[in-house]
Order: sequence, then structure tokens, then C-alpha cells
Amino acid sequence: MDEEYDVIVLGTGLKECILSGLLSVNGRKVLHMDRNKYYGGESASITPLESLFEKFQKTSSDVSKFGRGRDWNVDLVPKLIMANGNLVKMLISSGVTRYLEFKSVEGSYVFKGGKIHKCPATEREALASGLMGLFEKRRFKNFLVFTSEFDPDNQKTWKDMHPEKTTMQEVFTKFGLDANTGDFIGHALALQPDEKYLKQPCKDTLLQVKLYVESLARYGKSPYIYPLYGLGELPQGFARLSAIYGGTYMLDKPIEKIEYAEDGSVCGVTSEGETARTKCVVADPSYFPDKSKKVGRVVRCICIMDHPIPNTKDAVSTQLIIPQNQVRRTHDIYVCMVSFAHNVASKGFYIAMVGTQVETDNPEAELKPGLDLLGSVLEKFVSVDDLYEPTDDGSKSKVFISKSFDATTHFQSTCTDIEEVYERITGEKFDFSKVQKDLDTVQQ
Repeated sequence: MDEEYDVIVLGTGLKECILSGLLSVNGRKVLHMDRNKYYGGESASITPLESLFEKFQKTSSDVSKFGRGRDWNVDLVPKLIMANGNLVKMLISSGVTRYLEFKSVEGSYVFKGGKIHKCPATEREALASGLMGLFEKRRFKNFLVFTSEFDPDNQKTWKDMHPEKTTMQEVFTKFGLDANTGDFIGHALALQPDEKYLKQPCKDTLLQVKLYVESLARYGKSPYIYPLYGLGELPQGFARLSAIYGGTYMLDKPIEKIEYAEDGSVCGVTSEGETARTKCVVADPSYFPDKSKKVGRVVRCICIMDHPIPNTKDAVSTQLIIPQNQVRRTHDIYVCMVSFAHNVASKGFYIAMVGTQVETDNPEAELKPGLDLLGSVLEKFVSVDDLYEPTDDGSKSKVFISKSFDATTHFQSTCTDIEEVYERITGEKFDFSKVQKDLDTVQQ
């Protein structure tokens, strides 16, 4: 192992595997190591089902009642992929789509006034929706027309609303939209996790709404897709990509010491008595507790069910967001569900996940509004995890650390983190212009 590498990546979490693949394609010589024997890190997919019970130290008198254990692939950090989002562009530009198959998610829902409402996917659904009254629907439609034409680089599309100076609250006021509609737009369409966006420049939120609508237009049912056999396929796909471009992978490798040069920059990683030299290191926070800070906690509950979520028209896969205002919280509650239709469960079974950022001393109780929407649950697996961020940008130490996975059940914040780490390493933004224009290589 006494070689020199451009980059050493520690941990095979999804973010680290994507960065490893992208950097390899970019011509970097990459060594990728993990102390674990499996891919995925904290975002792994667990199979067989018996292993999930073991991980959470639960006993079940008869796991066989859930069908064959090998039919299950349960994501520890479930997230859905925006069909037109940057993760799909990364998958396509890197060629990882050749290893994966995707299926669209059947429905996108929002909780309002004590009820589950489908996020309108067509004009007909919008007219029939109970989310807003008739006149409000007209104002909402005008807002969507404006959003679809909005281009931050073309002043003619701004309609007197400056992308960097006008707040999102001022945009809502300009269109006469009430607080409930603003809640729906901000949290279910723009996927904002809290209310901070209302006082911030409108540019990012408008682009997020535009992305949602464009993604929705791809498949019609919802803007989300999900890989067959679970998210565990993603890190393995990028690992395969990295290997094709010369990347070296080593699982079950204990990290004994990080070596630094006199100027404080990293220069090597020692494992089992051997040192690999490097110009920089990429890692998840668990490998560098001295360079990471705790910024919160997230609680998640994985639920096994034998039925879809009630009031979702028997959809076999769904995303449901409970805006924080609806349940008097600071942070949204996220619910997503996948099933046998995505080859992650035995026939007739469903996997739902409820998650949120912790605000009290009783994290599990904070999930109650989401759990109450699921109906009967056969098994529950609850986890509470600390959230970490790097203490600096890595420019001096050349140690580049990703953030922990947040409570959201979509990949928008994950992609932002990957892009930022990539730019800190290479000094260049990830070039999405290289992405093939024909996104239809991603199968429905």
C-alpha cells in the first residue's frame, strides 16, 4: 500500500462513494477505504431482514412471517430522488445509470388541516384539490406560470421581483397567496425544512419550485424516483465506476493514524502498519471527530407494514411532508414509503419511514403526527443520531469532511453538500453542462 494517491476517501457512505466516483472520472488517483465490511456506512441498505432485527437488537418470534429475509433491502436513511435533480445528472454524467434501474414514486402528498392532500400533479388535480379555495387556486396558477418562466439571469422574467433582493414572503404577498398556500409551496414543493426561507432572497426557493414542477413533468405521478433494490445500489454503483477509472477499494481496513506534514496538511493514512501517501483526504465526520462539530440530532422510525399509507389511493410508494406550522413545530416531519414494487420488501409488504430533527428530550414522541398517519404497524425500528458538520472548509489541512445526513427524505441537501465538497477539493464547480441532454436514459 506504500503508494501515493491524489485522494484517499475514508468511509463508503453514499456521499463518499459519489465523490470517489466523480473524482476518479475527473482523472484523480483514488484510494477508498472503510473500517466496515460493507458499503454504505450510515446510509447502508440492510439485507437480509434478520440483520435489521439484529442491528436494532430486537427479537422477533417469527421473522418468516415477513416472507424471505433475502427479499428485503431496508434503507437506514431512506431518501427519494428528484427526477430532474442534480443527483440524477451526476448519475448520468458519470455513467452510473448503466448499473441501476429506477422506478417512479407514485404520489407526493402534504399534510394540511389534519388531512393528507395529494400535491396536484395536473391542472385537473389542482382544480379538484382541497388544499385551497377557487380564487386561491387561480392565484396559485399565476404563481406557477411565473415560476416556470423565471430565470435569474433574465431580468425580463423577474416581474419586478429581484432574485437577490426580494424575499420569498414578498413574492407570496405579490401574488396574494395566503399562509396555508405558502406553507404548501415552501415545504412540499420547494422542500424548505423550516421557515427561514421566507426572509431570504427568493431566488433559491423559486428555482426549487421550478425543479419540482420540471421533475413532475417527467413521469406525471410525482417528481420522485427510487432505485430498484434500494439506495444501497447507489454507493456500489459509484464504487464500480471509480474502480473502472483506476480507483482502489479496501473494505474492513482499520484506520490507525492520519499523517500530517509540517505545514499541517494531511500527507498520509496508516492502516495495519502501512502508510498510503496522499495530497488530500475525503471522509465522513466519524473519521475526524476532532474536525467535526455536533449541530443537532435526527430521529427516524422505520416501520414495516402490510398495507399502504391510508388516504393515499393505495399508492405503493409515496412522499408525505408535514409542514412544521401544521403541527406547531420548528422543523418539518418527513414520511416516505417504498414497498415490494421497488424490490425492497417481500410481496405485499411496505416500508415506511418517519423522521424529523429533534427539538425535545423525547425524540420518539416528536414522530407521533407522522406515525399516526400510517395506520397499523407490524414492526418499528427507532434510531436517534447526532448530526455533524466540519469545523472548517479543509483548505489548510486538505481534509474535506461531508455533513451527516439530515432528516429530509429527499436528496436535495445531500447533493448540495456533495457539490460543495467537490468544489473545495478541485477548486471547480461540478460541471453539469457535460450532462447528456437526454435524461430519458433514466428508466421509469
